[in-house]
Amino acid sequence: MKKHLLVAALALTAFSCNQESTNVDLSSDKAKVSYAIGQQIGHQLKSENVDVDTKALSASIQDVIAGKESRISMDEMRAAMQKMQEGQSQKSSAEGVANKEAGDKFLAANKSKTGVKTTASGLQYEVMTEGKGKSPKATDTVKVHYKGTLLDGKTFDSSYDRGEPVEFPLNGVIRGWTEGLQLMKVGGKTRFFIPADLAYGVQGRPGIPPNSLLTFEVELLDIKKTGK
Repeated sequence: MKKHLLVAALALTAFSCNQESTNVDLSSDKAKVSYAIGQQIGHQLKSENVDVDTKALSASIQDVIAGKESRISMDEMRAAMQKMQEGQSQKSSAEGVANKEAGDKFLAANKSKTGVKTTASGLQYEVMTEGKGKSPKATDTVKVHYKGTLLDGKTFDSSYDRGEPVEFPLNGVIRGWTEGLQLMKVGGKTRFFIPADLAYGVQGRPGIPPNSLLTFEVELLDIKKTGK
């Protein structure tokens, strides 16, 4: 479990932990750096859905820093890590199946709605504002504003929230975007309903569960670079 061992190594070498976290003095640069590293570690553990006992984590870090021997054997640690991995895998698999079923059910109902079109790949889209400019090719770099939501309506990413549009090569994003934006014209806005197999599939990504159907509202602002 290399990723988690790397997290542990970072924690053991650079993270000072206090069980009474609410009483930590963060006025010094050392404390601020330590807290910043802790934030990174915490966000990584949370994004990977690792359920940790913070008191045990704190005790382990302090034992290593103090030069004390481990309270449990390496075999016990390996067995516990393996058991956690297996549990996470089973949970992710079950979640993926449920998400796929929910996504398929949504798309089956959505395709008959007025204004919604479905392509041969299964991508669904609804033109919100018709553009008047050119349409990009897969090799072009585009400038867009967008908002992405999950099936439950939760926003997982938004250039609007960040306050600035983004630019990217169209052949460097998920397949649903590569296909969908070529159907748009500059100045247009479209809502895309992207099946999991045209998005992040069974792997998902931080903030996006496995086999998630994704909905994007996309404004095509410009074609910044034309590919060959």
